Amino acid sequence: MAFTIRQLQFFVAAAEQGSVSGAARALSISQSSVTEAIQALEDDLGVMLFERRARGLDLTHKGSLFLRNATQILRDVSNARMAFREDAALTGRMSLGVTSLVAGYVLSDLLSRFRRAWPQVEVSAIEDSADYLQHLLIGGELDVVVLLASSIRDRMALHVETLLVSPYRLWVPMGHPLADAESISLDDLAGEHLIVLTVDEIEESTRAMMAALSVRPPIAFRTRSVEAVRSLVATGAGVALLPSLVYRPWSLEGDRIEIRDVSGDLPSVQVALCWRRGAPLSDAARSFLRSAQGAVTEG
Repeated sequence: MAFTIRQLQFFVAAAEQGSVSGAARALSISQSSVTEAIQALEDDLGVMLFERRARGLDLTHKGSLFLRNATQILRDVSNARMAFREDAALTGRMSLGVTSLVAGYVLSDLLSRFRRAWPQVEVSAIEDSADYLQHLLIGGELDVVVLLASSIRDRMALHVETLLVSPYRLWVPMGHPLADAESISLDDLAGEHLIVLTVDEIEESTRAMMAALSVRPPIAFRTRSVEAVRSLVATGAGVALLPSLVYRPWSLEGDRIEIRDVSGDLPSVQVALCWRRGAPLSDAARSFLRSAQGAVTEG
């Protein structure tokens, strides 16, 4: 029996939420429906997609690989529907600006969805600092910018719409004592070494979180590379506090990384769409905004 789109949706929700109950709440369905869908998928594929734990679900290595395929299938279905709803013959040009974090973890999804729906539109995209991109946007050299909302300087000159919100969570190596803790607070990190990502506003947010602690964990390493963070955490060099947006369960070397919620007043990262206030949008830019909004809503 072939798997269904509905089963894929339930599987992706369970992977994103980390539990059957969380997926059921997100989808407004019963927990038994999620459990049955995952079991049917595993039976059809002949592999275990999740490791069942008392505190929730963890993707297996094969489950992590299948998650990428499942997510892409759901996007393709959404794009196919969009092609019939929208004018696929739209032409023109659109210029897009993104910051480095967006370029690494959001851009490919946005562009692939848009290009499938409107293949005749020519898109040019650049990566640069948030301040410079806003300068270009206000000056009319870019149509749309995607960046972290915290870096927006002149909201009076820009329309801003939140695209997604990503909470900070704790990354630990497999087998770390905190991975099996009933609950984790920031104070529990006092004896840990911290790996700090210095991309966009991540380092500033991490510094603010640590400032609230009576005993600050020592910094083991600072890096602009998320892959370096993964490798260092996975091999036990330290732990990291990062937005779940950039989390992947495996390092390049194939080592497992666990992710856990932390209680307390943690920040979140908001990725936002920006365009000039008071300036007309081209049909291509307007379609890109609709496509991006739909990608988050449906993906």
